[in-house]
Amino acid sequence: MTAPITVDRVTLHNQDLAIEAYLTRPTAPGSYPGIIVFQEIFGVNAHIRDVTDRLAREGYIAIAPALYQRSQPGFEVGYTANDMVIGRQYKDVTRAEELIGDTRAAIAQLATIDGYNGNLGTIGFCFGGHVAYLIATLPEIKATASFYGAGIPVFCPGETNPTVTRTPQIQGEIYCFLAWPIR
Repeated sequence: MTAPITVDRVTLHNQDLAIEAYLTRPTAPGSYPGIIVFQEIFGVNAHIRDVTDRLAREGYIAIAPALYQRSQPGFEVGYTANDMVIGRQYKDVTRAEELIGDTRAAIAQLATIDGYNGNLGTIGFCFGGHVAYLIATLPEIKATASFYGAGIPVFCPGETNPTVTRTPQIQGEIYCFLAWPIR
């Protein structure tokens, strides 16, 4: 399916914090699942918006919340070495409970959209893959795709125990796509 889509910039609300998000959905009326797209360390940039658009063209209501809204609203960079340094600085100040709360705000936004059928998944890349794995612990999440989920076995944003220790809480399907250098 490569259906026409509607694109919006929306504001999510997690208590007093207003969170920017990129939202796309099929234009045609219908019943559609939702998917939350988690950014890499580079923000909700052209790549993440393109992924979100492609998912909507395939029949999903897709939303990409800005994960760095607390530390750097509107953050978006490319893929240079300097961009990586800056993106990692913002990643390092994220906190698991804040990421979970922000995701709950995205879920609440999806619930207001005509045509959303309540089925929900997540997808994330690198740091976003880590966030997707963390968010897979929410009971609302039916399917997760974590691409290159950086650091899942060794840390959890702002926590002592690594995210992997939360694995028993995952109730839905999870697919992890990992890569290691070939030597």
